[in-house]
Amino acid sequence: MTMATASRPRRIAHLDMDAFFASVELLRYPDLRGQAVVIGGWAQAPQGGHYARLRDYVGRGVITTATYEARAFGVHSAMGMMKAARLAPDAIVLPVDFPRYRHYSNLFKTAVAAIAPCIEDRGIDEIYIDLTELHEDSEALGHALKGAVHDATGLICSVGISPNKLLSKIASDLDKPDGLTIIGPGDLERRIWPLAVSKVNGIGPKATRKLQGLGIETVAQLAAAAPELLQEHFGLGTALWLLDVAHGRDDRPVVTESEPKTISRETTFERDLHVRRDRALLSEIFSELCERLAEDLARKGVCGATIGVKLRFDDFQIVTRDLTLNEPVTSSEAIHKAAGQCLKRITLDRRLRLLGVRVSKLEPLAPAQAPHRPIQLNLC
Repeated sequence: MTMATASRPRRIAHLDMDAFFASVELLRYPDLRGQAVVIGGWAQAPQGGHYARLRDYVGRGVITTATYEARAFGVHSAMGMMKAARLAPDAIVLPVDFPRYRHYSNLFKTAVAAIAPCIEDRGIDEIYIDLTELHEDSEALGHALKGAVHDATGLICSVGISPNKLLSKIASDLDKPDGLTIIGPGDLERRIWPLAVSKVNGIGPKATRKLQGLGIETVAQLAAAAPELLQEHFGLGTALWLLDVAHGRDDRPVVTESEPKTISRETTFERDLHVRRDRALLSEIFSELCERLAEDLARKGVCGATIGVKLRFDDFQIVTRDLTLNEPVTSSEAIHKAAGQCLKRITLDRRLRLLGVRVSKLEPLAPAQAPHRPIQLNLC
C-alpha cells in the first residue's frame, strides 16, 4: 500500500465499469444497444437471432444486472425475475456468462495497471487506484484511465477522484454513465452535501428512514446534526462514523495485497428482505453468492477449509458463523452445503439487509475438481 507524502496530498480514484455484465453482452449483440436488457436467472442463449423476452421467462431467478434502459423501468440487480417481468415485460433477457465477464475484467484491470499499478481489487467490475505518486493532474489521469479501459475492452467506465476512498466511491456514481468526477477543495459542500444520505455507501434503507425521522435527509443536514442526537439513536460507534462520512473523512488506504487470507462475496439488498416471505429470492441470492465465490477461488487458484456466513439485520446488528471442514473445498456445492449449516445456527427472526458468504484458511488449489450444479437451500 502507498501513503501520501508531505509534498503530495493523498489522491485516490474509484473506477466502476458501467452496467458491466450488460455492456459486455452488448459487445456480442450490438443490435441490442439502446434496448432494455436484463442478465440473470436461468435464461437460454439466443438462437437464430431470436431473443427471449422477460414476459416469457418461467421459473425462479434473480437479475444480475441490467442496461440503463431497463433500469429506467425500475429493474435492478438482485430483483426477482418474475417481479422484473411485471415492470418491464418487453425487456430482453440473456443468460449470465461469468467466464466472459472475468476475461473483460482482467483486460480492464491490466490496462489500468499499466498507468497506475497501485490497485485494490474490489470485485469483477470495480477497483480503487492510488494516484498519489503520479505527477499528472487528476483530470488528465482520469481521461487516461478511461481511455485505456475503452481501448482494451471497447467498454465505458466512470471514475471518481478525491482525497479518499469514501468520496471517490460516491463521485464515481454522480455522473454515470461514462463519467469523470473530481472532488477537490469546496466540492464536498458543492457536490456531496446536497445529496440524499442514501447516496453514501453504507447508509442503507433502514438508516435512511431513521435519519429522515430525525429530519435529516441530506448529507449537509447530517454534517450539521448534533453528535448527541446521532449517538442517542444509533449508538456511539455508528454516530462517529456518520459524522465522519458527512464531513468526507476516510483514512482507509488502498490495499494491494495479492494473497488474501479470506475471499468473500456479499450483497446488500435494495430493500430489507423477510426470511419467510422472500425465501425464494433469498435462496436464489444465496446460491449465486456461492457460485461466484467458487469462481473467485478457481480464478485465484486456492481452496479453503473454513466456510462462513455474514448477516446484517434490519437493526444493523451483524451476525457471523463459521464452520471448519476436515478438508479444504472449492466447489460451489460444498460451499453452499457448509454455509447452509452455518445459517442453521442463526435465529432468523428479523428482516435481512445483507447476506455474505466467505472462505478462509486458504491454500493452493489441488487438481481441478469437476464443476457441480448449484443446489437450492431454504434459509429456514
